[in-house]
Amino acid sequence: MENVYYLDNAAATRLDEQVLEVMKPLYFDRYSVATSEFGYSLGVEAKEALDDARTRLAKALGANSQEFIFTSGSAESSNLALKGVAKALGAKKGKHLIVSKIEDFPVLYSARTLEKEGFTVDYLDVDGEGLVDLEKLQALIKPETILVSVQHGNQEIGTLQDINAIGKICHDQGVLFHTDATHTFMRVPLDVNAIAVDLITVSAHTLHGPKGIGGLYVKKGTALAKIMDGGFQEFDLRGGMDNIPGAVGFAKAAELVTADENIRLAAMRDHIITMVSEQIPDVILNGHPRQRTPQNANITFHYVEGESITLHLDMYGIAVSTGSACFSRSLEASHVIAAIGGDHERAHGSIRMTVGRFNTMEEVVFVVETLKKVVENLRKISPLGKE
Repeated sequence: MENVYYLDNAAATRLDEQVLEVMKPLYFDRYSVATSEFGYSLGVEAKEALDDARTRLAKALGANSQEFIFTSGSAESSNLALKGVAKALGAKKGKHLIVSKIEDFPVLYSARTLEKEGFTVDYLDVDGEGLVDLEKLQALIKPETILVSVQHGNQEIGTLQDINAIGKICHDQGVLFHTDATHTFMRVPLDVNAIAVDLITVSAHTLHGPKGIGGLYVKKGTALAKIMDGGFQEFDLRGGMDNIPGAVGFAKAAELVTADENIRLAAMRDHIITMVSEQIPDVILNGHPRQRTPQNANITFHYVEGESITLHLDMYGIAVSTGSACFSRSLEASHVIAAIGGDHERAHGSIRMTVGRFNTMEEVVFVVETLKKVVENLRKISPLGKE
């Protein structure tokens, strides 16, 4: 399609050409599996590329290379964090976990699976802007609590949590802390030496890197058991062939992110929020007004369905996402909007617009102008909000 205005960068990003270039040799020249210094030359070169990528990504977090585990993406990373800790500590310390109500599905569904296996899970409340209740967290922790999982930045409404305060509460009571940083890695400062955190989920697909590659930071000494059998890859924490091209691409993608780029994304985000608020009546910004990821604008448009907005914007070549149940395979409206106190109408009318490297301010202006026209036309024919 010509003239595509892609504003769904929280779901997936266009691969940067520079990332593709560094990946190509691992497909066509150094395509072997990774072997030790006692293996053949092609395998040694592949292993060197994998080790180099690991070192560079670990450094971006302030970690050492042996604390970074490559995975197939954020879903596997979060599964490994929750289920790996549960497997390692369930029989030793306890079978209680705490996760926030607005976590992404890999965390929420991992928690539900663990409940079926005999673990108990408390789902931590958030306020109307998506911030977790720190006092409630403190009260929920028990002697048998083994892990707390609270995301760094929310995938839908963009709210940033105070993970340092959360981690301190956990560590003061001897509880491990995992955070899903899929939407904040390289976008928001994150240094494991400055925060109290034991496990961090990251992924390349939100950074203009390749899909199918992610990572899990595991602080040295953290109890974690293998959950996927196979070989002895990733310090024997994962079975499966190393995705060496993906790892190299992930490292390059992370290094291409700059502070100036994040400032530019935040400027486009703010323009969307400001212009929509000023030009379109009866709207609500979802998430914290200031404490949010630089790329996310999530807005509810009253008296109109989100899927209708999305489909009409698509006619203009504009790609956004919605929290409507009609766009969900589960047929459930956004659990995030519900957790911040929104009703079905608010969830059904929500639109998430997330910007990326290849968006421009001119595109954002066009999107807002088109959005205004679409919403006005849909409201004219909508029975919602009318007597």
